[in-house]
Amino acid sequence: MRFVKYHGLGNDFIFVNADAEPGIAFQGIARAACDRHFGIGADGLVTLRHLDGNRFEMRIYNSDGTETEMCGNATRCAAAFIVAERLAPGPAFELSTRAGLIRPVMLSDGRIRVDMGEPRPGDVEITLNRFTGTDVSMGNPHFVVFVPDVAAIRLETDGPELEHHPHFPNKSNIEFVQVLNRNLVRMRVWERGCGVTLACGTGSSATCVAGVLTGRTDRNITVRLDGGELDIEWNENDNHVYMTGPATRVFTGSYPA
Repeated sequence: MRFVKYHGLGNDFIFVNADAEPGIAFQGIARAACDRHFGIGADGLVTLRHLDGNRFEMRIYNSDGTETEMCGNATRCAAAFIVAERLAPGPAFELSTRAGLIRPVMLSDGRIRVDMGEPRPGDVEITLNRFTGTDVSMGNPHFVVFVPDVAAIRLETDGPELEHHPHFPNKSNIEFVQVLNRNLVRMRVWERGCGVTLACGTGSSATCVAGVLTGRTDRNITVRLDGGELDIEWNENDNHVYMTGPATRVFTGSYPA
């Protein structure tokens, strides 16, 4: 299996052109391939299958082998992969995911802007255990918790405690967020199926929505993550969330499958 590894602010993925690798059960090898000691090492394995024109089917498998609906950082990396591999012409693409259609566009400065679609807010400021947060779906579930000091959060224990809370029958991604000002927040994330990651695009998008709903932030914010920064806009006119950030090619290789 030929692969290319990408990362979006340290959130890293193994990308495979599924059209060139027929017959592979990708979900079955995702956990082994993503292992950082015995495999390639990544937060997830992503496959792209060409549909027609600039349209692709994107499937995303977490490092624990489960399949997830969407991943914001992976969508930026997908656009960079399509361009580098010359799978389709042009700067704009349409990705069919389990969460719906996602549209990334390559910008002239090298960054990728992604139309993440419309958010689906749930409970605003609900208390679970000792944490009060906001439910937001970006095609996948998020629970955004605003805290005075994000550095004080014990991410390795507080994250899974909330991920597996009975309130979330299919588990949830957990974001802990410190508001620095109305246009800048500091976020740390525990991702469902992955654990601690350096960045989360859908989580950053959910954070912007939760910030607006609770009156803490404006609709245009910069999210400062462990791996870098993302610019997020919740557009008032079309109700879509837009994410802008980089994608970086790391290396390519082959993996037995």
